[in-house]
Amino acid sequence: MVEDTLKVEDCMSRQYVAFKATMPVIEAANLLCENELLGGPVVDKDGRLEGWISEQDCLNAVNQVFYFDEQSATVADVMRTDVLTVKRDLSLNDLASQMCAHKPKIYPVVDDHGQVLGVVSRRRILKKMCHQIVNKKKVPAQHTA
Repeated sequence: MVEDTLKVEDCMSRQYVAFKATMPVIEAANLLCENELLGGPVVDKDGRLEGWISEQDCLNAVNQVFYFDEQSATVADVMRTDVLTVKRDLSLNDLASQMCAHKPKIYPVVDDHGQVLGVVSRRRILKKMCHQIVNKKKVPAQHTA
């Protein structure tokens, strides 16, 4: 068994693209595509979480624009407000279990005031946990007399 000392803050990304609720969906979709992201947090002027916009949300809206030329949609019109969030001191093991039970592939990491500190993805967690397992196997067992 690998020691469970890793926390969300050990693998969260502090560099993320934040979106404003007033931003046009087309602009948000372009940012997601340019940065190869699956989604991102929607924040207020103080950086507090208001919602989440995903590729799927954008695709639905862009599809409307493509076929019906309805370009007035904003991020607020399509974002999710029932966002699953995590705290930075949550163990990776607990978050991995949570991610296996729920659909989101990326979670915003927030403080007690809802301020977005970063994001954490399934891929980053998987990579960190695999790295931890491989490194544990490389460390020779120490025997005491």
